[in-house]
Amino acid sequence: MRATAAAAVRRLRSPPGAIALSALLLLAALAVPRCAAPPRVEAPSPGAELVRRGDEIVICGRLFHTGAPVVLWTDPDGYDAYRTDRRFAPPEEAPWAPGRGPATPNRYDARSVPGGADDLDALRRHVDQFVIHYDAAGTSRQCFKILHDLRGLSIHFMIDIDGTIYQTLDVKDRAWHATIANGRSVGVELAHIGAYAPESAETLRQWYAEDGAGTRITIPVWQGDGGIRTPGFVGRPASSEPVSGVIQGQTLVQYDFTPEQYDSLAKLTAALCAVLPQIRCDYPRDEHGRPLARAMTPDEFAAYRGLLGHSHIQQNKVDPGPAFDWDRLRQSAQLRMRRESAVSPS
Repeated sequence: MRATAAAAVRRLRSPPGAIALSALLLLAALAVPRCAAPPRVEAPSPGAELVRRGDEIVICGRLFHTGAPVVLWTDPDGYDAYRTDRRFAPPEEAPWAPGRGPATPNRYDARSVPGGADDLDALRRHVDQFVIHYDAAGTSRQCFKILHDLRGLSIHFMIDIDGTIYQTLDVKDRAWHATIANGRSVGVELAHIGAYAPESAETLRQWYAEDGAGTRITIPVWQGDGGIRTPGFVGRPASSEPVSGVIQGQTLVQYDFTPEQYDSLAKLTAALCAVLPQIRCDYPRDEHGRPLARAMTPDEFAAYRGLLGHSHIQQNKVDPGPAFDWDRLRQSAQLRMRRESAVSPS
């Protein structure tokens, strides 16, 4: 036996065998698991500016991804509802200019949340509605000018015709946008000129025109480029034809919102419903299961949790109007939530 083994070793040590022995040793070495050193991660230099991905919203000072383009109030081209001076007033007209007295009061206030609105878990137990408006201003820039500079009001989010989401306040703070819903809700203004009675729909003819590709939004000359963030963007309603419907007992005519707005709104809705789960991803319905076309009664409103329009809160409001596609929003947001849930680690 020993002679046989020794002979085998001698054969491996011979020139042809040496090659085979080297190959065996290499394979054995590769088969042995090794503890590789972790890759070295360079720490950012002190004072280095961090760059956001660009789709985050802020809730209780924390960033949450949406998948849609988001401009925060802290960004250079953002709209800041925390400022006390007017955003678009020339310096000599600003409230803090010499001889003009104190600055304008805040357009928002703190939520009254047991445990404190800075606590995300407490906020989750308290905020249970997402109120959808149209701004009747046509563009988000004009919306902020009217809300902040002229009316002393505020909104958490605005969605422009190109789908850009502007966040003006942390969700932990109470925006002034929907009277009795302010304390328990998040609000969004969709850039849109609004819905009108058929006999007084001249504004629609000013804001919409036909071209070779269908219906397009025509921003008035006095608004310049409208502040639209996407260069050369042409806004088109999701349907070329105006929609007629009844809200609060009134027959109204309205063009639909843009596909880009629906896409961003669905992504924002999915994010809010995921982070603040008391907001159900559904809308108010009548006895036939259709979108409710009137304001809720006090008891209905007190019990309701989910998505709703301004018209569901106040009898003198009709937004987001008869053209707004509630099923499109609900289905798209729910689908996104299911996809995110499927890929998230358990």
